[in-house]
Amino acid sequence: MPERPSVLFVCVHNAGRSQMAAGWLEHLGEGRIEVRSAGSAPADRVNPVAVAAMREVGIDITEAAPRVLTPEAVMASDVVVTMGCGDACPVFPGRRYEDWALDDPAGQELAAVRRIRDALRERVAALVADLV
Repeated sequence: MPERPSVLFVCVHNAGRSQMAAGWLEHLGEGRIEVRSAGSAPADRVNPVAVAAMREVGIDITEAAPRVLTPEAVMASDVVVTMGCGDACPVFPGRRYEDWALDDPAGQELAAVRRIRDALRERVAALVADLV
């Protein structure tokens, strides 16, 4: 692993899970890990319920914007974490891939999104411990 590893979080719309995971990694990684996120079919904006859930724990993702998943983003990342994007994520040799099975926050109430947020925190904390 390089001195400053990079992680790419991928979900379908890049509007909920991947944005919350990126927010957690920015926070917990304290600048020691480069953070990216993308989606196989990006939405227009980040899910406002995900924004609200992250705000509750002091993490501001209001400036985040959904981005399209590109092969270049995958190639530039040491670890690629997928969340429900199926076969849409390109696979390249030499990359570490993880698939996190988590509910999609789209259309969910805040209480359900809080559970997803908290599950993401646990997984991201373990990833940080593994990478630094």
